[in-house]
Amino acid sequence: MQILHELIAVHTRQPFVIARGGSSEWRRVIVRVVDERDGAEGWGEAAPSPFYGETPETVVAALARIGAALANHDPWALETAEAEMNRAVRWNASAKSAVSAALHDLAAKRLGVPLYRMWGLDPATAPQSTYTIAIAADDDALRRSVDEAAPYPILKVKLGTPDRDAAIIRTVRAAAPDKRLRVDANAAWTAKHALRMIELLLDYDVEFVEQPLAAHDLDGLRFVRDRSPLPIVADESCLVASDVAKLDGVVDGINLKLAKCGGLREALRMIATARAHGMMVMAGCMIETSLGITAAAHLAPLLDYADLDGAALLKDDPFRGVSIAGGRITLGDAPGLGVSRGQSR
Repeated sequence: MQILHELIAVHTRQPFVIARGGSSEWRRVIVRVVDERDGAEGWGEAAPSPFYGETPETVVAALARIGAALANHDPWALETAEAEMNRAVRWNASAKSAVSAALHDLAAKRLGVPLYRMWGLDPATAPQSTYTIAIAADDDALRRSVDEAAPYPILKVKLGTPDRDAAIIRTVRAAAPDKRLRVDANAAWTAKHALRMIELLLDYDVEFVEQPLAAHDLDGLRFVRDRSPLPIVADESCLVASDVAKLDGVVDGINLKLAKCGGLREALRMIATARAHGMMVMAGCMIETSLGITAAAHLAPLLDYADLDGAALLKDDPFRGVSIAGGRITLGDAPGLGVSRGQSR
């Protein structure tokens, strides 16, 4: 089994800015797993984040080690493949998730079925996806972003600015009076500030708050959750399945991402563990092409909430795959992930 890679750059239509910074250009690593016995191949995408200690260069380095570990591996053995990757590389979750997606793509292609069907899932039960409103330079730019999101009934609003959060949510609600709103502070608030903001968010009919506090501040999250009239969802505080149990009673739900958990098998474990603890489950994404987003979208029937708009924000997506037009997650019936090369329409 051979692992090949290609570095690409993609660009968002508007600068994508959250509490800890942003950009308009995003470098991604496209991965192909090739079975040298017959030339069959599967595809995956790594979306590295410096927040989790990854860059495109670290992905490439990790892929070399993963390739050596899986050189003689049976491509059907998906569970042991992820175990072998974890033994070969401790961190580097986005690199491992790309290989995991490619292996699942290959297996489902061999069976001639979409990945969701290989898992026994019904794509019609997927929740709607949100569309993200990033932090903008001023209110006019914010309103333009809301106008761009007009077809989408659910918006996720990025907060976490030093002094503009109240103005941001006020502007978004005025520009979108009938839409459902969710908020993500990306770990930027203190506990006391979070509770003050939540009282304000109630006035604007926000559904829940994602990661209000720093990832490590579980005592603070529990303090906020115990006093919050809105549900609290953990993102940066929950990387892998073993993180879920310690969040029981601390938050109301988790947001999983392939690029931080390290693979589709681990994502399935996270979902099962969260369900066992009575927690709601959301899947999110980085800024990714349709290749990366489609891999995550095959999990959508298992979710309560979805935030899979990473490719919808791009102006130069080089792949075609899942559609979230109007917020509806639509997976096709092509085998594997169902992704093809070609500019998305």
